[in-house]
Amino acid sequence: MKRTEMMTEVSPNWDQFYRQDINAKIPFFCREDRIYDCLFSQQFDRHLLDRLFGVADKMRRLAQTKAGADFLASLLSHKRAMLYFVQPSTRTFLSFQNACHILGFKTSEIRDTSISSEIKGETPEDSVRTFSSYVDLIIMRHPVPGFVEKTAWVMNRAKRPVPVINGGSGKDQHPTQALLDVYTLNSCLKGGVEGKTIVMVGDLKRGRTVRSLSYLMKNYKGVRLVFVSPPQLRMEKDILDFLSRHLIPYRETDDLGPVMREADAIYMTRIQDEHDTAGESKKVDYSRFCFRQKDLKAIKDTCIIMHPLPRRDEIELSVDEDDRAVYWRQERNGMWVRAALIAHIFSVEDQILKRS
Repeated sequence: MKRTEMMTEVSPNWDQFYRQDINAKIPFFCREDRIYDCLFSQQFDRHLLDRLFGVADKMRRLAQTKAGADFLASLLSHKRAMLYFVQPSTRTFLSFQNACHILGFKTSEIRDTSISSEIKGETPEDSVRTFSSYVDLIIMRHPVPGFVEKTAWVMNRAKRPVPVINGGSGKDQHPTQALLDVYTLNSCLKGGVEGKTIVMVGDLKRGRTVRSLSYLMKNYKGVRLVFVSPPQLRMEKDILDFLSRHLIPYRETDDLGPVMREADAIYMTRIQDEHDTAGESKKVDYSRFCFRQKDLKAIKDTCIIMHPLPRRDEIELSVDEDDRAVYWRQERNGMWVRAALIAHIFSVEDQILKRS
């Protein structure tokens, strides 16, 4: 079946398309058996994860020399990317921008719609169509769930399609954060991710990072998840149902202390009060969901501490000095694994892997 025929069959209109199961939608966002639009954690299988991590490792080694860095920057120097971040961001924006630069992309950005034509009444959909006239890749962060997916759906039906990468969409998905989190787990845990116990702590209901990471656990055998949160901020049913379907054991608790000792990785998160509708976060006692200097004595010598950042007070600053605190390494990993993803989308990863 030709791609144009597939698009006509599976997407008669946006509302019908959006209501489909994600697994049914994934083929629409692929081309030539590879990711074209990166929107969901469910798009990554174990083979692709291992390949992307290998590409990221190779890029890091190549970039240590000027010759290697120049080679990487030549691969996509004829391409341009737009970073459309209408939700506040530091790490995701900078890591994507620098990932593009590593591969030679020229980048443009819009981070404030008040200085774009949206202030004149232009719809976000028309804004994105405008970007596509000038660039070869759109990387987006948007506060509205589903809007990044809608953008990719629109662009795939356009005469000049442009790939779209989800840099965070509402509270639902943040697939490239999950990608860098697994890359960090895989590189920092002896023996990798399989068979490990991962403790996720904090605002699990509204934290798209922990939601997206949970989806990726289906790719690793023997993983056990422990969700630690206030009762009001527990992981939502859609993720729990997904884990049950894939036979991934999990349990929930509101007491971090006892589970620290069994953790191979502790993934801390802040309270997501930007998603409040009536100041409900103020009613949550978050003090019991923090990691302190004294807690370092309670965890394994091999346990790592992660955080998607930014943090508030859920990890004491003094914890940074411990070798098991890997969140700053985790942040830097994002640039490399996002560069590897872009290399995959534009089919240049084989050139990277073959470079001596």
